[in-house]
Amino acid sequence: MTDQTPVCRRLVGRTAVITGAGSGIGLATARRLASEGANVVCADIDDKAGKAAAEEVGGLFVQVDVTDPEQVEALFRTAFDTYGSVDVAFNNAGISPPDDDSILTTGLDAWKRVQEVNLTSVFLCCKAALPYMRRQGRGSIINTASFVAVMGAATSQISYTASKGGVLAMSRELGVQFAREGIRVNALCPGPVNTPLLKELFAKDPERAARRLVHVPVGRFAEPEEMAAAVAFLASDDSSFVNAAEFLVDGGIAGAYVTPV
Repeated sequence: MTDQTPVCRRLVGRTAVITGAGSGIGLATARRLASEGANVVCADIDDKAGKAAAEEVGGLFVQVDVTDPEQVEALFRTAFDTYGSVDVAFNNAGISPPDDDSILTTGLDAWKRVQEVNLTSVFLCCKAALPYMRRQGRGSIINTASFVAVMGAATSQISYTASKGGVLAMSRELGVQFAREGIRVNALCPGPVNTPLLKELFAKDPERAARRLVHVPVGRFAEPEEMAAAVAFLASDDSSFVNAAEFLVDGGIAGAYVTPV
């Protein structure tokens, strides 16, 4: 990776709420948005990781279970009460547990748990953020979907895939519904990213992870900072005409018929 230092400060004075800010894409995005001038609210269920992220970027930590409506409402209320606005909501928290596998083996409990964290939480975060943005007459919501929202995964995670398809469809609908009010809603669709979740998969099942890598035309997984750069673009006025979009950042996976070896 080359130097990720931004060449501009597009978010000075704006407030960004990031869920799952303690690690991976969320942490990289907290760093990037703070470097572009944003007031960053780092939300995470992990108290230690979330606090460390907030301290690093000079932001505010709020511990939150994103499946709890009252905690989610409190998160956005705290952001507004502290900084006076809610300009960006990066609804990024998600899980990919090992018991979410083929539909033939995935139990109902695993299905429901993934849907709650990956899809219902995005519904709750959008629902909580929108009233602030409507009063302001502006706002950018970025929801983390996945490349598996637009194509079948080589290695099945049935509930994960379904949840991300739901995030994409919901983002599209919200983007259309609130566009005339100055609010944009987009779905970030990452390809495989070099995050703790992926590293854990490699450690537990290298063969399964290797089957993912072979499908990436550029020949490597993304770095979290590359996703953070995409979020910064979608959060800023540089993307003022990008709305209700599936924003693929996948190294060419969705465009490939066959993958070069």
